[in-house]
Amino acid sequence: MKTDSMNEKKLELYIHIPFCVKKCDYCDFLSFPADSNTQIRYVHALLQEIRYYGNLLGDYHVPTIYIGGGTPSWLEENLIYTVLQQVASSFHVESDAEISIECNPGTVTAKKLNVYQSAGINRLSIGLQSTNNEELKALGRIHTYDQFLKTYELARNAGFENINIDLMSGLPYQTLDKFLESLQTVIRLKPEHISAYSLIIEKGTPFYERYKFDAVKQEAGIHTEILPDEDEVYRIYKATQDVLKQAGYRQYEISNFAQPGYACRHNIGYWTRENYLGLGLGASSLVENVRYTNTRQLYEYGEFCDHLQEKSPAEFLKDGEHAVPEDLWIGSCVQEQAQILTRKEQMEEFMFLGLRMNEGVTRAAFEQSFGVPIEAVYLETLRKLKEQGLLQMVAGRIALTDKGMDLANYVMAKFLL
Repeated sequence: MKTDSMNEKKLELYIHIPFCVKKCDYCDFLSFPADSNTQIRYVHALLQEIRYYGNLLGDYHVPTIYIGGGTPSWLEENLIYTVLQQVASSFHVESDAEISIECNPGTVTAKKLNVYQSAGINRLSIGLQSTNNEELKALGRIHTYDQFLKTYELARNAGFENINIDLMSGLPYQTLDKFLESLQTVIRLKPEHISAYSLIIEKGTPFYERYKFDAVKQEAGIHTEILPDEDEVYRIYKATQDVLKQAGYRQYEISNFAQPGYACRHNIGYWTRENYLGLGLGASSLVENVRYTNTRQLYEYGEFCDHLQEKSPAEFLKDGEHAVPEDLWIGSCVQEQAQILTRKEQMEEFMFLGLRMNEGVTRAAFEQSFGVPIEAVYLETLRKLKEQGLLQMVAGRIALTDKGMDLANYVMAKFLL
């Protein structure tokens, strides 16, 4: 692990592990089953990519690392250990860095958890989704609630003191009472963090084929047959806020709640537009206002990583529309596109990402980022949204009201210039 320096620029790391035992019926993430040889070859390619960017971005230091998927905990623990060892030797990782890994119940053992800790992992995110076994089966999850409990107990026994649990609402045939039963059950376990988000029916998934007509009705505010209707979804969201607040969890973002001191630093970095580097198949990056996206083709990714040191950046610009001048390019042949964000796009992202957080954005940060007061760009938008009771402005800070939080998508759209 390289030494820290307060003067170095920050760079969060996201590491994508695309493999899972079985793809869930609602999932549209880049993930798929793979045999052990494929997983080993992938990790070999990933190590090459890590070394390449470690050499290229040595001026940055790393405050957070997030290993997501897929199901990273399905990978053999020695592979995860090797990846993090390479990160530690290639980057300036801060001594108190938040290092998270996503886990699915039934895919971790006591040995795995001990290896995670020795590798520096200090935060787990466990994909429970529901405590109701019928709901888990309907989602296509491979675990039961009892298997989740065993995983959670193993994590606590291993000494993990920062655990997130994912819960999903808006499921087929789910009622407010059913969801609250799951929520209260999770609260009794006292995790440090709870992510509570609503099911979105994505095109190309088995769920879309089953429930697409209901999803359209739900969005239009029409009575649904299987999915909770719009009013029920709203009741579930408001009840979630109330119950978690009473239990001592602070809502710091639209879908995220934490005990004091346990808000996810990595995700806050996304919402405040910190530089972040995505490593692995299909991973996305934002580095100095240039967005990069890695190839989603597994074979292509491995081939490209084998030749990272041999080609010049000019050879990697495949799409003229997204061409990036070589002096701004920090990419590689692994990327399938790169795009410089215009000043207008940067302002839009500053607002609609920052407003996801309960604390919102500050006038000072906007002016520091763009050299003009926020009113010079958004005066009329701010005035109208405040009049509608959707925004509040206190002590130089601009944030959503409770009503604004309920209509967040509407409010965010107003900041598109």
